[in-house]
Amino acid sequence: MLKRTRQMALGALAGAAMLALASGPSFAQNEQFIPANGYWVGPYAPGGSGFFGGVIDYFQMLNTRDGGINGVKLTWEKCETEYNNARGVECYERSKKKGPTGATVVHPLSTGITYSLIEKGTADKIPLISMGYGRTDAADGRVFPYVFPLITTYWSQNTAKIKFIGTKEGGMDKLKGKKIVNIYHDSAYGKETIPVLDVQAKKYGFTVTHIAVPHPGNEQQAQWLQVRQIKPDWVILRGWGVMNPTALKAAARAGFPRNKIVGVWWSGAEEDVIPAGDAAKGYIAAGFNLPGTNFPVMQEILKQVYKNGKGEMEDDSRIGSIYHTRGVVAGIITAEAIRTAQGKYGKKPITGEQMRWGIENLNINDARLKQLGAVGLMQALKVSCMDHEGGGAVKFLQWNGKKWNVITDWIASDQSIVRPMIEQSAAAYAKEKGITPRDCSKES
Repeated sequence: MLKRTRQMALGALAGAAMLALASGPSFAQNEQFIPANGYWVGPYAPGGSGFFGGVIDYFQMLNTRDGGINGVKLTWEKCETEYNNARGVECYERSKKKGPTGATVVHPLSTGITYSLIEKGTADKIPLISMGYGRTDAADGRVFPYVFPLITTYWSQNTAKIKFIGTKEGGMDKLKGKKIVNIYHDSAYGKETIPVLDVQAKKYGFTVTHIAVPHPGNEQQAQWLQVRQIKPDWVILRGWGVMNPTALKAAARAGFPRNKIVGVWWSGAEEDVIPAGDAAKGYIAAGFNLPGTNFPVMQEILKQVYKNGKGEMEDDSRIGSIYHTRGVVAGIITAEAIRTAQGKYGKKPITGEQMRWGIENLNINDARLKQLGAVGLMQALKVSCMDHEGGGAVKFLQWNGKKWNVITDWIASDQSIVRPMIEQSAAAYAKEKGITPRDCSKES
């Protein structure tokens, strides 16, 4: 009965979110509208609520402290996607024409939804920011002008991950003969890194076994039985939501050491380890943003937003968590791209097409990071027509049972592997879709 009541409540919440979008508020002419199409219910809710909590908190801070961006107030509207491709498309269609200039940019927060929106966003001239997720070959802006897998892609991350494992083994040459298991969420997201891992296995001489975990991932007994039989040297965890603590608890039962498990950044938040208790101690995960409230930008959010009762996070303990600060990074990138576009098109609400130019000409260098109060929170970012990733580096963090400790500096990706794969894949996509790639030398 209790379970049924909870399901009804979650359904009502999702329905209310969709209804709110359908009716929608009215927008002033001097506002910049950014859809908040995400997920606040279901097995992946911690990631969605944390991420968009950070985005909205950063926008609230800019509105409260600065009156927006150059006098243009930021506005947004939530739409519940439930991490479901069809709902993600529905939210996109409902939100794309809202606001005085339409949707400025969309953060799909799902690799599957990103794939579903690539052609739509391109046709509608609305950019998609898939920050740390999505389709890796979209880093080739010649073929994907409206898609931006910013900061670091899954393929880049995996080359950094193998570098990290190589360091732990005493050198990249020591990877020869090693066994690695890749346990992945059986979705477009989970499958995205299989090709690059296969290429790296061939290059360095290790064997890789790919083991799928069906959605949502709360049953993994058979998969970890396979791990016990294979006896790998390392396990790569490519999980999401409830799959992550379930995997760590299963690893403990199977007797596999957690300090030999390296997770993707979507398996490396507090919500991924705390439910696993002691089974998570020693576990390592990649990251492209750090947690904490000591960064000046986080202090500004606490001062301008939470002290005024406008904070988006209902649970105070999640303020400054990995997912929350990741959303703040997304907010910074979004706002800085708007600011860049305004520098060319004027201090007014910009269109999606103008936003595309703003993202593609984004340059958040160390000096700008200091001005933003985000030094150490994120890496510097420089985007171009050729490169829609713009960063590529990864840090690794280890869970000590209470908090994440940073155990490496930024580790650069191996673009000698990644970039040829990106260009080959993007060229195949262009041929399949009849796309003539842009000439980046003519872009300004």
